[in-house]
Amino acid sequence: MAQSNPYYQNSAQSGGYQYGTQPNVAGPPPQGYNMKDQYRGNQPPMTAPNYPPSTVNGYNNYPQRGYSPNTQPPPQPGYSPNTQPPPQNTMNGPPVSAGYYSNTYPKSAPNPAMPPYSQSQFTPPKSNSPLPNAPQRNSPQPQPNVSNGPHAPSRPPPSMGTSYSSAPPPNVHQNPYQTGTAGYPSNIGPTSHAPPPNVPQSFPNQTSQHGHSLPPPPLPGQQLSAPPSAQPAPPPLPGQQYVPPNPLAAPPLPQPSGAPQAPMTQPPQTNAYQFNGPPPTGSSINRQPGPQPQYPGSLPQPNQQPLSHAMGRMNLSEAERPINLMQEKRLLPPHKHVETPLRFETTADQGMLVPPNRKNCNPSVFCPTLKAVPHTQNLLGKVKLPFGLIIHPFKDLSSLPVISAGTIVRCKRCRTYINPFVSFLQERKWRCNMCFMVNDTAEEFLHHPVTKTYGEPHTRPECTNSTIEFIAPQEYMLRPPQPAVYLFLMDVSHSAIESGYLQIVCDSLLDHLDHMPGDGRTRIGFLTYNGTVHFYRLSEGLSQPQMIIVSDIDDVFIPTPENLLVNLRESKSLVQDLLHQLPLLHTVDAEGEIDTYSALGAALEVGKKLIGASGGRVTVFQQAIPSIGPGMLKKREDPNARAGEQSTTALNPSTDYYKKLALDCSAQQVAIDFFFFNSQYIDIATLSCASRFSAGDMHYYPSLHTVHNPVEAERLGRDLERYLSRKIGFESVMRIRCTKGLAIHTFHGNFFVRSTDLLSLANINPDAGYAVNLSIEDPLTDLSAVCFQAALLYTTSKGERRIRVHTLCIPVVKTPAEVFNSVDCVAVISLLSKMAVDRSVTASVSDAREALMNAMVDPLKSYKETLPQGMTTAGVYVPKSLRLLPLYIQCLLKHRAFRTGISTRLDDRVFAMINFKMQPALYQMLDLHPDLYRVDDLNDEVKLVISDYSAPWQSG
Repeated sequence: MAQSNPYYQNSAQSGGYQYGTQPNVAGPPPQGYNMKDQYRGNQPPMTAPNYPPSTVNGYNNYPQRGYSPNTQPPPQPGYSPNTQPPPQNTMNGPPVSAGYYSNTYPKSAPNPAMPPYSQSQFTPPKSNSPLPNAPQRNSPQPQPNVSNGPHAPSRPPPSMGTSYSSAPPPNVHQNPYQTGTAGYPSNIGPTSHAPPPNVPQSFPNQTSQHGHSLPPPPLPGQQLSAPPSAQPAPPPLPGQQYVPPNPLAAPPLPQPSGAPQAPMTQPPQTNAYQFNGPPPTGSSINRQPGPQPQYPGSLPQPNQQPLSHAMGRMNLSEAERPINLMQEKRLLPPHKHVETPLRFETTADQGMLVPPNRKNCNPSVFCPTLKAVPHTQNLLGKVKLPFGLIIHPFKDLSSLPVISAGTIVRCKRCRTYINPFVSFLQERKWRCNMCFMVNDTAEEFLHHPVTKTYGEPHTRPECTNSTIEFIAPQEYMLRPPQPAVYLFLMDVSHSAIESGYLQIVCDSLLDHLDHMPGDGRTRIGFLTYNGTVHFYRLSEGLSQPQMIIVSDIDDVFIPTPENLLVNLRESKSLVQDLLHQLPLLHTVDAEGEIDTYSALGAALEVGKKLIGASGGRVTVFQQAIPSIGPGMLKKREDPNARAGEQSTTALNPSTDYYKKLALDCSAQQVAIDFFFFNSQYIDIATLSCASRFSAGDMHYYPSLHTVHNPVEAERLGRDLERYLSRKIGFESVMRIRCTKGLAIHTFHGNFFVRSTDLLSLANINPDAGYAVNLSIEDPLTDLSAVCFQAALLYTTSKGERRIRVHTLCIPVVKTPAEVFNSVDCVAVISLLSKMAVDRSVTASVSDAREALMNAMVDPLKSYKETLPQGMTTAGVYVPKSLRLLPLYIQCLLKHRAFRTGISTRLDDRVFAMINFKMQPALYQMLDLHPDLYRVDDLNDEVKLVISDYSAPWQSG
């Protein structure tokens, strides 16, 4: 019986075939042989074939029955080792016998552990024809490749210190013309090697001390078969690997009849099975022309391609090894992965000053979709991956260096801020990493502000921190810094009052008045509206607030120029009184009538007039669709078509009134934030333009009601706590720069684009995210790295002008494999979702879904083309960096922004799309693929106390 191969016990790792039993033979069986006997162990006697057997140095190339390693080998007819070797049948790689391509296959019952082959599975080419798509070698003597028999290719040589057992190589036929057949098993990992010392390039015929002709010594990676007439070796003991006998040892002399024979021992593995390098070249193996038989006990000859593919994978690291999604069971990491900044060290010429710390920007702040940039646009097109940046510029950071300097060092040509990736040619000269211009170092920059040293500009904080904040001098101010101004607009129509939201908002404002960002100049004001607009005077001399009603909403005006926006500190008591009274003022009007109208457009117009002179933030709480006055809207949703294809027109704004209003607000440094909590359609696609083009923020609480939907009411209270107390930046702009040769062509987020690389942001908050698409205009062949820089200029709530600078440097690569192994899957999904939103509103949701599917299939197809041909015939192979891409794409397709066939309200779909456009990647992934926490190992003894609530915690 053939020895069981420990490599192929798991069928899931071997293309679906069961291994471990006698492998299926690859050639025609000898005459008179029944394949069923192979599994019964009662093999019938064989008849000699009609063709002479192929020999190598006097030994048959196939084992014969009746041979014992302790007996004299039988004489070999037909060929003498001292004569001229017969011509060999060469192909690509080792010589292959023509019998391998015979179309005659046994008709007996197949091996139950292996499915039978059919003509459709394997259509062999003509005899002596090279394998398809394989270049012919020019060497007159092809490299030998023998493993446990002359017709089987060798396994890749093991790495240093690794020894293989005598298990045969994979016994799987692979049809070079038929895809989908089993290839080289993926569970056999590649290994790396060094050249073996003292390995001869060719082996002359050797003779033992008894005069017998011996086979050549084993080649690297070669496994030896037993000599002719070998009896089956005893099975190995438990935990023991079978090792063939030493082929160079002379066979023992014949024993007298009845004399006990020495037991066959298993010699230790010698260096013949341990190699440190690739096999030698130039050796020859002599074969007899004609078809070569294969008998039970011999190994069939598999395709040569799996070997070369495995050899090509030997030098792959763990991060570069492809993953088969059809076999990998655990793709999600057991613990949440925290991305660390990419370290990219550049070598400096002799005499140059290199900053001591060149760590990149935090990936949660500034992250590329590709951590290695293709050197040409053609290579970028081959990998089929989106190339862009995900930016979270105003993120809350635990530590942020703040520099106060009279002079901020910048490049004279491109105005890039000095950063850790510039090169100091000498202490008074530095080269820009964006445009490569050489600049002079300012005298002030030669002094270190912390160590008080002189002449080491490359050690300053600006050159050792990828994220840094400058206190801007006077030259960065067009006007004195504005104060923090907050204006609240509240919908008090009948449906809004019935929902109970007003009480939640007023209670949150009362709790956080002291925590709102600002200083002694902070100002605040309130407006309410239904069919009319209500103003509230909060002057110091009043004992209680006064309400002024303006009913002319078509031409709304400010009834009094003063005391509508008041200083928060000076009028805090009146503000608190107003917040206590507001929920009770608008239950019903004085005549007992119910007002169901909503004049949102008029309220926004007058709000812009109120704070337009100074700038600030307008917060709108909207529950009903605007139904009167300027900006009134009509319902466009068909409730019966929610599960079908919704028209592209409904996803786009119905009027440009709110967009024009937003652009006017952005010019006056006013941002509009929306809180939606409607139970009916209010056309968020149109109303959102007021926030999108003024750099505002949006929140959505569908069907909020304090009694019927308390979950959304509780969420509104938590979000208001964050919203009212988080930091804020006013009158800000952001510019993104990149290395020469790259170009920015698309922006994503809430902003107004002033120029090709300048975004106008009336307000900036820590929860706002942005993204850009990049293209490669000029080849980057001469560059080893490219850099990106995002500079955010803003005014703090304390009235201080600051510049926050983020710098990113990533290497340039020239092969698709390097690009695939450096993909940030989360950044790719974040950018793809924003691009899919644009496709939905310009084409259709179906087109966006198809584009998402193509965005998943095309990169995987391109990656498969980079792998050795035939290695990935069974399964779906992806790089480790993209192992979660199909999962995230599936989450996108099931998200309410892109799903079809499920009833989805139009406002829900539109807000989900807008949320994708304006959210940072971290927040977006929580919505797309939330974290899962284990709850079956919680321990009541360890509790987590939050406010008045206590929750069990994990015992570990």
